[in-house]
Amino acid sequence: MEKTFDFEQYKRQAVEGLLNGQPLTGTDGVLTPLIKEFLEAALAVELKAHIKTSKDYGESNRRNGPMKKEVRSLGGGTFELETPRDRLGTFEPKIVAKRQVFLGDALEEKILLMYAHGMSYESISNELRQIYGIEASSGFISEVTDKVIPLMNAWRTRLLDRVYSFVFLDAMHFRVKVEGGRVESRMLHLVYGVTTEGKRTVLGMYLAATEGAKYWLQILSDLKSRGVEDMLIVSVDGLKGFEEAIKTVFPKAVVQACVVHQIRQSIKFVSEKDMKDFMIDLKNVYQAANRLQSEENLEVLDQKWGKKYAPVISSWRNNWQRLSAYFDYPPVIRKVMYTTNAIEGLNRQIRKITKSKGAFPSETALFKLVYLVIDEISKKKKQSIPNWGEIAGQLHIIFGERADIDIKRF
Repeated sequence: MEKTFDFEQYKRQAVEGLLNGQPLTGTDGVLTPLIKEFLEAALAVELKAHIKTSKDYGESNRRNGPMKKEVRSLGGGTFELETPRDRLGTFEPKIVAKRQVFLGDALEEKILLMYAHGMSYESISNELRQIYGIEASSGFISEVTDKVIPLMNAWRTRLLDRVYSFVFLDAMHFRVKVEGGRVESRMLHLVYGVTTEGKRTVLGMYLAATEGAKYWLQILSDLKSRGVEDMLIVSVDGLKGFEEAIKTVFPKAVVQACVVHQIRQSIKFVSEKDMKDFMIDLKNVYQAANRLQSEENLEVLDQKWGKKYAPVISSWRNNWQRLSAYFDYPPVIRKVMYTTNAIEGLNRQIRKITKSKGAFPSETALFKLVYLVIDEISKKKKQSIPNWGEIAGQLHIIFGERADIDIKRF
């Protein structure tokens, strides 16, 4: 015979407990028995409906003995909850899931969202206290945010698509505390790609002491081990040895050096009084209608400014093969590949959140926050590349079977 919940007795005990200073929630909270009763009653109703559905489908199913587990309440205390089971083991409760041991899923989501917006543990704790009246220690908040680590690790090692139409590579500088309490510089390497369906996605993030072609070679090798067989066009900054590293792993990839990076580097050496005229002539180079016109305008730039700004002109000439790759493609593709602005836009959004952090307490803390920021951005930002139908058609014509594009879909 099932034990019934004596609500009148509970009310008397609850009032008495409150008068004696007993807390509302937690292991000994006055509301805990009521929460327990409500959840167990709701679970029983769920199971009854599930068994009825099983029978409707001709399955022989019935109630089995309950399973007991400790669950954690919002107040930080724990209590024992009886979860009913069915004989077939097909019952998946909704109100308290099989592996759920904390009742504050909504609270956890709020904490993760605040953390993803760059708030410190202390700030989150104050926010929860002021708005929700909940006491949550920094340790508890850390425990909640740590729950994303298995998800993050699974995301970082997930299988990737066979082909990516565009890939952008870049790195960001952060300060991280290491063993012994020292603060050291770390470079967070990000790989941002566009699928054959035109969807933007972050392929991976990696951490190293410095940025170099040798480490990028390791990253590209990791991407290959996770299923990437080909990259059509890869846009990078001017890091020495970058193209060689890419070609070692993906020999057929077209490598485009970021024109915007090259421009920024160039104007550092141009005097203010020459800037306006120099930029007009430089624009004629990188905004030309085709490669031939661009190379003719580069000659004009050299003749006019070569003596005064020899290192700048030499830099354009020495890097011309990679800088001018986009002239071999239609304008709609040029617009995507000529710069790494796509990944720099992602970097700027990450910087907005991380700029107030100073030094991260660990590499894991850095990974955790960046992962949450990327996850939040992916939920809000439109993931499709504009004009993808036209771009897909052009890629299909240029790269043929390598493009792996079902042109009928666009």
